[in-house]
Amino acid sequence: MSKRPAAGPAAPLRVLLTVALVTAAACGRRAAPAPVEAASAGSPPPAPAAAPTPVSTGADAAPPADLNVLLITVDSLRADMPWAGYERPIAPAMTAFAETAVTYSHFYSISSYTAMSLGGMLAGRYPSELDRSGHYFTHYSESVVFFPGLLRQAGVRTVSAQSHFYLDQRSGFRPSFDVYEIVPGLEEDHQTDRNITSPQQLGLAIKILSDKANVGGRFFAWFHFLDPHDKYQAHAGIMYGSATRDLYDGEVTFTDQHIGKLLSFVEAQPWGAHTAVVISADHGEAFGEHARFRHGFDLWDVLTHVPLMIRVPGVAPRKIDEPRSAVDLAPTILDLYGLPKDPAMEGVSLVPELHGKDGPPRDVILDLPRTSDSDRRRALIRGNFKLIALGDDDAFQLYDLLADPREEHDAQWTAPAKFAEMKAAYLEWSARIPSVCPNVKMKLFGKKRGRPC
Repeated sequence: MSKRPAAGPAAPLRVLLTVALVTAAACGRRAAPAPVEAASAGSPPPAPAAAPTPVSTGADAAPPADLNVLLITVDSLRADMPWAGYERPIAPAMTAFAETAVTYSHFYSISSYTAMSLGGMLAGRYPSELDRSGHYFTHYSESVVFFPGLLRQAGVRTVSAQSHFYLDQRSGFRPSFDVYEIVPGLEEDHQTDRNITSPQQLGLAIKILSDKANVGGRFFAWFHFLDPHDKYQAHAGIMYGSATRDLYDGEVTFTDQHIGKLLSFVEAQPWGAHTAVVISADHGEAFGEHARFRHGFDLWDVLTHVPLMIRVPGVAPRKIDEPRSAVDLAPTILDLYGLPKDPAMEGVSLVPELHGKDGPPRDVILDLPRTSDSDRRRALIRGNFKLIALGDDDAFQLYDLLADPREEHDAQWTAPAKFAEMKAAYLEWSARIPSVCPNVKMKLFGKKRGRPC
């Protein structure tokens, strides 16, 4: 989560490159990568061993009583991946996984950088309504209920390994887990991220999942892979070119190698056949769209449209096109364990539609709260249309994502009736989201006189 917003003429912060997770060479050293087999760009690494072919158990089937869940999130992973039509085969392991999973073509992160998106994902709520600090590296209060904590209270063992200094003590996520390990030797730098961590992250994940004390009985595991995040670094045997997107693609390939090994390990375990696997991302990444690079303080689709793939034993692969949100992941995972969602959670369980039931259209809300570094942004996605609200609803932008997927033409003037509909729906939604003022002493960015936060 480097503290650098996407640069551009209308950047809501200082003119710095954008941001999300960070860690870097403040002292000229970095976590040393463990050996890993090199893969050439022309010869991608082998995909993980194929999982047993799922068979649909019907829309009303209950999850298996002994089901575990493994959640894999990848930092800065865009939606335009090979399984979604990207021509360069940069992620063979995850592409093979997609063939065995329920995939979502219009899935959205809750926000556009890691602290906000992961906090909202784990809580099943919008970050604006969570008790938190007002810093960029947001700390969530002990009063915030995260779904792994609910699983832990229900007797499910919760385990995790992370590879960024923010995810160690600062985030507030650690208390929800029985086991929570951090890749050693990380450098802390608030402006960039030079750490290479996938090999160590993989090693910790396998160690944790191999420990009988950690996987005795039902468990939930979460591993957030970080290497596609700024800074894009070259890896031996992986070379697509020297352009920014080429280097990013190399990072995705490097990360995919390690995710593939983790999937192969899981599939080889006795408990692998009754473990659901979820793969997603905390946010996307920009490569010059809207004069932005990396990620940070905007809600463009390149920053918020991300992958979601869910493989559940007994569930047939399918593709779902209805827009869905990461706010749905908490109630979904709780549902997979047969547990109800917390009443405060905003999301809806995806389990019925995983089993084949048609899910109704639902609005998607994106929420980027005001901090000491950025002004507020919110957005409403309804069908093909997206309304972005700037600041305290001081201005709006409307985009037809079907006709204008790059969000280049504000349609509020050419489609006034649709704009009026979307604005009214957004204002109703926004009024329903409780806004908790963050715990900060410094002035919040863009705060207006007479408005508390």
